[in-house]
Amino acid sequence: MEFLQALQSRRSVYALGSQALVADEVVGKKIQAVIEATPSAFNSQSQRVVLLWGDHHKQLWNLVLEALKKIVSEKQYPKTAAKIAAFAAGRGTILFFDDQAVTKGLMADYPLYKENFAIWYQQQAGMLQSNIWVALAEFGYGASLQHYNELIADSVRQAFGLPAEWELLAQMPFGNVLQAPEAKEKQPIEERFRIID
Repeated sequence: MEFLQALQSRRSVYALGSQALVADEVVGKKIQAVIEATPSAFNSQSQRVVLLWGDHHKQLWNLVLEALKKIVSEKQYPKTAAKIAAFAAGRGTILFFDDQAVTKGLMADYPLYKENFAIWYQQQAGMLQSNIWVALAEFGYGASLQHYNELIADSVRQAFGLPAEWELLAQMPFGNVLQAPEAKEKQPIEERFRIID
């Protein structure tokens, strides 16, 4: 698949299955290559990624469900539980972090850019998330980007033995596509892109 085709096929997919479209090891190696190829400000390389398979993947979504049960109304809970079950039904989940020990170290070393590093690490995370999402699309996997960070950050670090300095930024459940997303309306490209020559 060419890059543009993969980019165009990358969509938010919520109906996921657990079928392996390629060997899990191939997915892991591809993600590793994407991490190494994605740029970062000052070459900080502060992004951290955890790939969860099998019971660990399901464990994550159990943690999310337990956290949501404490704050979601009884009336809304069945709908919420169904949404989380759809993520858990996928093949795996990718967790995205920033190593704040690295980022805060750069803030201390380069005080002139301190406020910028707080922005740059989020931009780096966005690039990495998008790159990995497109890589999954190349395999035919669907995915979505979720943000239950504040609810589960501590329990995730504890459950998977991760450093306290790793700030949880996003969760990406993925799997084979059970239901393709609907087409989205696009704004006229002339409103979004200009060439000045």
